[in-house]
Amino acid sequence: MSSTADQKRIYLDNNSTTQIDDRVIQVMMDVMRQGPANASSLHQIGRTAAARIDDAVQLMGRCLGVRLDAPGGPRMVLTSGGTESNNLAIHGIAAEGPLAVSRIEHPSVLMVAAAAEALGRTVHWIEVDRDGIVCLASLENCLKLGDKRPSMVAIMSANNETGVCQPIEDIAKLCQRYDTVLHIDATQSIGKLPLDVKSLGRISLTFTAHKFHGPQGIGGLFLGTGVKLNPLMHGGEQQLQSRPGTEPVALIVGMATALKIAIDELDPNIQHTQKLCDHLESELVHRHPSWIIHGRNVARLPHTTCISMLGADRQKMLMALDLAGIACSSGSACSSGSSPPSHVLQAMRCDEGQLESAIRFGVSKFSTSEEINAAIERISLCYNRLA
Repeated sequence: MSSTADQKRIYLDNNSTTQIDDRVIQVMMDVMRQGPANASSLHQIGRTAAARIDDAVQLMGRCLGVRLDAPGGPRMVLTSGGTESNNLAIHGIAAEGPLAVSRIEHPSVLMVAAAAEALGRTVHWIEVDRDGIVCLASLENCLKLGDKRPSMVAIMSANNETGVCQPIEDIAKLCQRYDTVLHIDATQSIGKLPLDVKSLGRISLTFTAHKFHGPQGIGGLFLGTGVKLNPLMHGGEQQLQSRPGTEPVALIVGMATALKIAIDELDPNIQHTQKLCDHLESELVHRHPSWIIHGRNVARLPHTTCISMLGADRQKMLMALDLAGIACSSGSACSSGSSPPSHVLQAMRCDEGQLESAIRFGVSKFSTSEEINAAIERISLCYNRLA
């Protein structure tokens, strides 16, 4: 194989972060070129910044199918990203009472729940089946516990490692029946799949711009009607004192722009990424019949595949693929620097061979057929050399 210097690098790690859209960069540059912008300032420049933020928030609301300007209605808290949004939701909405958390959540949910449990708080861990789908019967059993039922249920809309989608509508109905807040980590699905938040009841919902071709460092926590939030930080009156600090106007406008683009172009992007991902999977499995695609028989994100390359070591494969010019991962980017195997695949009761050989690939709207064909060749060559 030729050296990486002679090859075009192929980015297939779009679940960890995405390439920012040039249209988003342009909008952000326009905002930054207009000079200093502190929305808390009372002068005309500050009022202009506040208006830009308000317009961006209302635009994001429309993208989610709701109005965010009605008193007492749903609202949006702007954060630094998905990890902060998840922490803010769990600590700020359900500071007391038991929690119900699925075994396959992102570390920014799992570790918060585990820390609460270590301090004596009850956490009901919801199991998943072998396809990675949350067990609704197990969840309902928790919700039937009367005074001991969870004050919040935290279940992601789509898994960041396998792409497996959860039956969020059914889960929301259960939570509504038992008057429990549902927190949805929608970081991977917003801008990738349709979502109707109006029908989900009392929810909080996490998203972050850099997963849908927006800027890093900005995210959101959507709060449904009737969901109250206690702040984790103090020191300013911004965002109705829910999350103090000077708002980054350019990042907020950039996130709103990226979300609008993602929603406007949702259908063609789904078709494009699904086609590329299907081709990647089918060709690799055709060449290597022993390989296992996790969640293959259930609904998944159109751009995500997690494959156990049986007989290979995932760490060695990742290094070999990187040298071959392919960027991918073995799990969450927030924990992939460590060596333990995927907690998601463990929850799905995968055997050791599957755990030790699992690699995640994620395409995007910027991926091309030529890149996927080249990736197939390089992945196969790396595997044949290592297995």
